[in-house]
Amino acid sequence: MPVLGVTQILAWASSYYLPAVLAQPIANSTGWPLSWVVGGLSLGLLASGLISPRVGRTIEQRGGRPVLATSSILLALGLSSLALSHGLPIYLTSWFVIGIGMGSGLYDAAFATLGRTYGDKSRQAITALTLFGGFASTVGWPLSAYLVGLVGWRGTCWVYAALQLAFALPIYLFILPREERRELGGQVQARERKAPRESNASVRDLNRFRLLFTLVAAGLTLGDVIWSVLSVHLITILQARHVSVHEAVALGALVGPSQVSARVVEMLTGRFHHPIWTMIGSAVLVTAGVALLWAGGSLVAFGFILYGAGGGIRSIARGTLPLALFGSVGYAVVMGRLAMPSLLAQSVSPMIAAWVLERLGPLVLVRVLMAIAVCHLATVAVTWAVARQAGRLQAEAQ
Repeated sequence: MPVLGVTQILAWASSYYLPAVLAQPIANSTGWPLSWVVGGLSLGLLASGLISPRVGRTIEQRGGRPVLATSSILLALGLSSLALSHGLPIYLTSWFVIGIGMGSGLYDAAFATLGRTYGDKSRQAITALTLFGGFASTVGWPLSAYLVGLVGWRGTCWVYAALQLAFALPIYLFILPREERRELGGQVQARERKAPRESNASVRDLNRFRLLFTLVAAGLTLGDVIWSVLSVHLITILQARHVSVHEAVALGALVGPSQVSARVVEMLTGRFHHPIWTMIGSAVLVTAGVALLWAGGSLVAFGFILYGAGGGIRSIARGTLPLALFGSVGYAVVMGRLAMPSLLAQSVSPMIAAWVLERLGPLVLVRVLMAIAVCHLATVAVTWAVARQAGRLQAEAQ
């Protein structure tokens, strides 16, 4: 669904990727501490995580059309308030509103919408959507930088708010299909509580089912922690390796093309394998990339390529693996619940990483990230073992 991909680019550019360009101009203009300015995004992610289970349940009941349309309105309101903010309380409140819009309009909500619409056949649509999303920073950062130079940071917020209302909202309202309302309780509870019993599974099978859900949530969360920390602190880490700022930016530029390239490969080959192998491949690539970053030297650039590729296909596995393991019935609810721990972790992990940087130094932070990457890989391996034992890898790949 190309139109949903285009609105994803706009949604990411006007929310998650906004502080990367606007944070310093906002701090310079207002005199607010940069840490508080960047902290607005953390507050937004916190709000996004808190509402994600509710978003999933609403999409399961009503479909994605009204939820995604509401996300455009919320993003427009938050951005307009951001443009008008002349004090930190209003600024942070604006980010809380933007965060609710993020929780109801970014990947997890979009994946849930596709799963609700296409059911078990939504894997290709989810993969295609992430391919569009891979261009969000490529489009968003230069556009934001251009707008800041043209109309300032407040004008940039107004432009993005106008685009949400004039472009994204009509697409959601008039192009996305209207879906019939579903009664949530009986259908989802049957999947969550009765499905194992209906197949004559024992209590042990039911516990394994719950364990599998926990492992998937843990794997997604650990991967997102690594990604969020490096997104914020990458240049500082590279400078500790005696890499100049310009070289660090050039190295960081390798991540985007690697993401998109890996997603193209996954789109072409994904139908031949189960999504668990996409997640395993992602964990291996990210762990290898962080290991090369830790080792330093001439292989750092190759490490960035591996890391970007792993992060690229992890976004695909985020949407396709729960669908393959837990089915399309109640998929939107599952996505909402899986999103919550991940988003909450993303809201605090960059701040914790900043404390490690200040107190213990960049090299210690890289070691911590390496340990998290190894835990991530181990978690994914255990997920494969439990899924295989539970018989959830026996079905043909979609």
